[in-house]
Amino acid sequence: MGTMNISLPDALKSFVDEQVSQRGYGTSSEYVRELIRQDQERQQLRGLLLAGAASAPAAVADDAYFDGLRERVRTATASRRKA
Repeated sequence: MGTMNISLPDALKSFVDEQVSQRGYGTSSEYVRELIRQDQERQQLRGLLLAGAASAPAAVADDAYFDGLRERVRTATASRRKA
C-alpha cells in the first residue's frame, strides 16, 4: 500500500476528525479511503448513465415490459429456492 501525506487547513482537519469519531472510522485514513471509493463509484455510475443516455432505446418501457421483468425475477427467485 502506498502512502500519501496531505495538508489540511485546521477547519478541514477538525471536520475529518469529527467524522472519524462520529461515524466509527478507526483512522482518518479509513475515512479518506471511503470518500475516494465513493467518488470512484459516482464517476463509474455517471459514465454508465451517460452511456445509457447516448444509446438508442432497446425496448418500450410500458406495462408489458415491466410485467415481463417481474416474471423473470419470480422465475429466477423460484429456481434459486429449489436449488
